[in-house]
Amino acid sequence: MKFTTRTSPYVTGQQDVGSIMRQVLYAMLPGILILIWYFGWGTLSNLLLATGFALLFEWGMLKLRNRPVSPFLNDYSAVLTAWLLAVAMPAFSPWWLIGIAVLFAIVIAKHLYGGLGYNPFNPAMVGYAAMLVSYPVQMTIWPVPVDFSFNHIGFGQMLQQVFAGGAQGWDAFTAATPLDAVKVNLRMDKPLSDIYANGHFGLLAGQAWEWVSLAWLAGGLWLLLRKVITWQIPAALLGSLALMSGIFWLIDPQAYASPLFHLFSGAAMLGAFFIATDPVSSSTTPLGKVFYAGGIGAFTWVIRTWGGYPDAIAFSVLIMNMAVPLIDYYTQPRVYGTKRGFPG
Repeated sequence: MKFTTRTSPYVTGQQDVGSIMRQVLYAMLPGILILIWYFGWGTLSNLLLATGFALLFEWGMLKLRNRPVSPFLNDYSAVLTAWLLAVAMPAFSPWWLIGIAVLFAIVIAKHLYGGLGYNPFNPAMVGYAAMLVSYPVQMTIWPVPVDFSFNHIGFGQMLQQVFAGGAQGWDAFTAATPLDAVKVNLRMDKPLSDIYANGHFGLLAGQAWEWVSLAWLAGGLWLLLRKVITWQIPAALLGSLALMSGIFWLIDPQAYASPLFHLFSGAAMLGAFFIATDPVSSSTTPLGKVFYAGGIGAFTWVIRTWGGYPDAIAFSVLIMNMAVPLIDYYTQPRVYGTKRGFPG
């Protein structure tokens, strides 16, 4: 009797790079749809421009490095970087601003370090942080969120703003984000109760922004159920941010925003589930993920409260990216049969 003989590996998985990246893109769809609902054409233009630039720069760098183009373009890593940048940058961002941001992300933060798998820093956050430092005015101009904003800012105005250097009367459509509004007014010694009374804040945080954050949360929970990411990083990041903000909020609720406001404003949920969980630039050990993400949450609150920028996820992620090798070195799981203690 003949038997079929198989060689190792005997257990194979279905999670290749392309599959993982696609699932993350699927998980981003709820947040993108909510952004489109409130910001309309601006979010779509960001996505299309960022994706086009990302594929162009990815193709160009692969050609320069004499690497096969098709396998790397089909792993969706460049598209995911583009989408993360697109949703983080203000809606209706000028085409050149998105182009420079993607250039920093794909060319400098990714390929100059050796490509996917070798980059020590999160590429999307490198691009975002570079633009925030270089063009702070353009990076802090967000349109006013309204229901079904296609009726608020027309397609022609979008083209003029994105490609022609500014639509007529554009300033009338813009406003500060909730994080920026709270920070500016607190520095003017206004109590939070007066700030919240202006009508731009909802039950959890700013109007529209709380729904965007809930959509990121829903997508992140789906990634957890699919086992694309693990629970340590989202739990530690959000827990650290809630703990830091909660302590000071209890001390003086008129001078420090509540934990709910910090969790559902800005990029906290996006950062916890989609940015900090980057498998290349984040910690890889179970305990290391807790220290890594806990540091991101703590730095986020410190920069939001006393720093010069309204949001801080990008800077916090990049700071902790630098600490990942040290964290992983001292949090390696103990090998069976060895004594407890630090490695080395």
